[in-house]
Amino acid sequence: MFEFVRANTRLFQFILLILILPSFAFVGMQGYTSMMDGANAGVATVNGRKITQAEWDAAQREQADRIRRQNPTIDAKLLDTPEVKRAALDQLVNERTLKAAADQQHFTPSAEAVNARFWNDPQFAFLRNPDGTVNKGLLAAQGMTPSIFMERLRQDYALRQVTTPIESSAAVGTAAPKLAFDSLLQQREVQLQHFDIKDFAAKINPSDADIDAFYKEPANAAKFQLPETAQIQYVVLDLEALKKDVKFTEDDLKNYYKENVSRYGVPEERRASHILIKVERSAPAEERAKAKAKAEEILAQVRKNPAEFAALAKKNSQDEGSAVNGGDLDFFSRGAMVKEFDAAVYAMKPGEISNLVETDFGYHIIQLTGTRGGEQKPFEAVRAEVEAEVRKQLAQRRYSEAAEQFGNLVYEQSDSLQPAADKLKLQVQTATVQRQPLPGAIGPLASTKLLDAVFGVEALRNKRNTEAIETGPSQLVSAHVTQHNPARVPPLADVKDKVRDQLVRKLASEQAKKAGEARVAALKANPADTAGLEAAVTVSRPMSHSLTRAQLEAVLGADAAKLPVALGVAADDGGYLVVRINQLRPRDAAIIDDKRAAQQYASAWARAEAQAYLAALKSQYKASIKVAAPASGASAP
Repeated sequence: MFEFVRANTRLFQFILLILILPSFAFVGMQGYTSMMDGANAGVATVNGRKITQAEWDAAQREQADRIRRQNPTIDAKLLDTPEVKRAALDQLVNERTLKAAADQQHFTPSAEAVNARFWNDPQFAFLRNPDGTVNKGLLAAQGMTPSIFMERLRQDYALRQVTTPIESSAAVGTAAPKLAFDSLLQQREVQLQHFDIKDFAAKINPSDADIDAFYKEPANAAKFQLPETAQIQYVVLDLEALKKDVKFTEDDLKNYYKENVSRYGVPEERRASHILIKVERSAPAEERAKAKAKAEEILAQVRKNPAEFAALAKKNSQDEGSAVNGGDLDFFSRGAMVKEFDAAVYAMKPGEISNLVETDFGYHIIQLTGTRGGEQKPFEAVRAEVEAEVRKQLAQRRYSEAAEQFGNLVYEQSDSLQPAADKLKLQVQTATVQRQPLPGAIGPLASTKLLDAVFGVEALRNKRNTEAIETGPSQLVSAHVTQHNPARVPPLADVKDKVRDQLVRKLASEQAKKAGEARVAALKANPADTAGLEAAVTVSRPMSHSLTRAQLEAVLGADAAKLPVALGVAADDGGYLVVRINQLRPRDAAIIDDKRAAQQYASAWARAEAQAYLAALKSQYKASIKVAAPASGASAP
């Protein structure tokens, strides 16, 4: 338990960003969008108040920016799909519904309660500096100041009070979790026989007439069509481009270092071992006294023979995660543990053993076993890092002014990008693009907004620059089409080899399927005929071996009331897989035992209860979305 708190600090950071910051998007834009209601058509309503198109757009941008910050290498195409855009609107409706419920039920946490939650909750430890201040740098990376963060935390606290009682009241027995996980994680012993298309393709030699007929089939025309493309020039205005042209002196760097010297130290970390005797603060006095007496008895033994600390921890500690390691918690930074434990550790000297330390977990006996870090790095050692940060900040200050210039130049001198490139010292780049991002496209060329503009009337027919388009955080792009190539079907002579390969693959797949189906029929007629079957392996959802997800689900979903049973499943590459199920096996207890299965089942049940309650609240507050859910591949509003 206590080991889990220490080992999953980054998990808590992720939870904070995923679960809390989405609701912050609503709080942050509320004041502005209230002024815009009259100018925007409503896309949804909750409790008589509409959600405008402007609010939806802002929520989409906030969602995309947040995901990019958490995963800078994510494919930009994934953030601009109709499904993702609709998810932003659904989230906005959910937040407005919870806010309406919180307001009606007067869930308004005090500033003291919010502060207490921030300073005592381990999940916020990564936002607390060793000196007890808020990590402004990390908040700034999320576009927030400490005051904005605390206000958004207060709002989030209020919203969570609506569903927390429902989630915490969910109760499940032992039978349902066991049945659910036994079914989900059942293992099956199988034997496989592969019918690969390459084994059949080697024997297929289609004639020219066969190739010609296959090429002329209407259904195959699209397979060989050359896509529409455009050759473009484009310029990118972003922080990276502006960083190259910022000016500063060596004194500027040294002053920045002095003002932010705490950022350039090696954080102090401490290593400790502990013995925990569990007891909740709310437990009856008699129970608490009994736990304390036991802890004091162990403390006396430890003080009498400190060298036996690890042995006593293994024998007595009720922190399952660390007890097996003699109580060792490894190294951790200030703020990673609960408040009382953290304060005790950072007040100790190496080798020292604490008095009893009381926390929400119970009574701890702590031994400080090591320290490291805490040194300050000299300016010379971090000069490159300081320069990079100064360049970034200066570029950010310059960006707003440069963005306005960029937009004006590409619009006013729309026959060329060179004036904008010369004025702002940008590089004119070239590329060949299609209406949809090419596989592996990154940066601006992965932006569907930019590609829509490239293939728009103004750029394609009138040969004008596209407008300045936002393709990422602090990034504007304009493109100019230099050549347009419409889609066309090439003559057979140009693609004959490709057509032949496609035909051979199709015929080989058909033969593989036919042979596989015949083998399944033979196994059903004579289950003892195992010729050609591979050695038996055990498969399950956690252990798929060579099976694809579709094949695995087919195997696990097959009726196995009477064994052995044979079935056939198509392979992703066009081949065919024959499977003989020999026997069923219970789930592997090493993957999840009954205790953890019950915990996970209860957690899932609690989430389902909360979702059902939210649905009821949406009905109560007449939440409705007025725009149709966009079909996959379509453009959302």
